[in-house]
Amino acid sequence: MEAKRVIKRPLITEKATMIKEKENKYVFAVDRGASKGAIKRAVEELFKVQVEGVNTSIMGGKLRRMGAFAGHRPDWKKAIVKVKKGQEIKMVEEA
Repeated sequence: MEAKRVIKRPLITEKATMIKEKENKYVFAVDRGASKGAIKRAVEELFKVQVEGVNTSIMGGKLRRMGAFAGHRPDWKKAIVKVKKGQEIKMVEEA
């Protein structure tokens, strides 16, 4: 799987910003079928950094209602990527 299809977008939340500053970890929404190895290779290729570790979790989709109609948001996968000390990934909000 090519790198741009593995990593969908960075997750920029308050919690993600805190772990980026304290632990040098970055959070991404990734393809559901992507393995930890594929995520590691994609981050290294796209951002030219060395990855120390990858943690993933499947986030369950939520129930959404609009009046009498109910639907379900899709499940998605989140990856928390630890980058070697001294290296960083430039995110969109920093540019």
